[in-house]
Amino acid sequence: MTALPPLNALRAFEASARHLNFRLAAEELGVTQGAVAQQVRGLEARLGAGLFERLPRGLRLTEAGRRFHAPLRRAFRLIEEAVDDLSGQRQITISVTPSFASKWLVPRLNGFMSSYPDVSVQVDAGERLANFQSDGIDIAVRQSRAPIAPDLIATPLFSTEFVVVCSPELAAEITVPADLMKHVLLSDSHGLWPLFLERAGVEGRPRMMSFSQTSLAIDAAISGQGFALANAPLVSSELAAGRLVQPLSEVLIDDLSFFIVTPKKPRQPELVKQMRDWLLSQV
Repeated sequence: MTALPPLNALRAFEASARHLNFRLAAEELGVTQGAVAQQVRGLEARLGAGLFERLPRGLRLTEAGRRFHAPLRRAFRLIEEAVDDLSGQRQITISVTPSFASKWLVPRLNGFMSSYPDVSVQVDAGERLANFQSDGIDIAVRQSRAPIAPDLIATPLFSTEFVVVCSPELAAEITVPADLMKHVLLSDSHGLWPLFLERAGVEGRPRMMSFSQTSLAIDAAISGQGFALANAPLVSSELAAGRLVQPLSEVLIDDLSFFIVTPKKPRQPELVKQMRDWLLSQV
């Protein structure tokens, strides 16, 4: 039988493959970034195969890395489940985007923990679509226009209304949509500002500042850098606290909706139902 590589090296690779980033893997494992990189290099040398392509920003799995990561992730999930069974601690893993996590889920998550104190929650926040089998995901929340895959159940969480938001200081400088052309518009990956301006009858080419994540555009709006066009549910707490205001009554209704996504046959049906019901109760 072939001797297995060291467990620490396997953990370093698995975490790095999920995050595609040595720094984030190191934070999860509680070690230094250099230690993670060294463990991965040692594993690659032992296997005789490159597992990552080192990019200027982050990592990309090679074909060998992708083939190695999927079964390794399943193996670690089996170990985690075995530990949970013996300890009596139940755990559910939810996959969400970073913006949904920071602006909607995390501020409310303590309510779930209070209702289900025996359940441990693991939040897997990433832009890529998680795989329920290989990534050990139990439930996900995703934004979509297209129908969800036929082997999954998609439950609408909330439809999407996009509202213009800004800091209280900037709100005094705008009364009609055309006033937006005098300011910087903060755009995210959805790129819906042109559609909003068109429907509002505003002509011209605005000044834009673009971000890869909605949460970054929202944070830029809070700091007074411009106007964001954001999902109403994602800015509800900032509006309630007065950190943001909605200076215009015009909104953009789009079919880009949020769905709770689960497998038709989840591994933990009771926990999945509890989380799904709790998510719906928060709307």
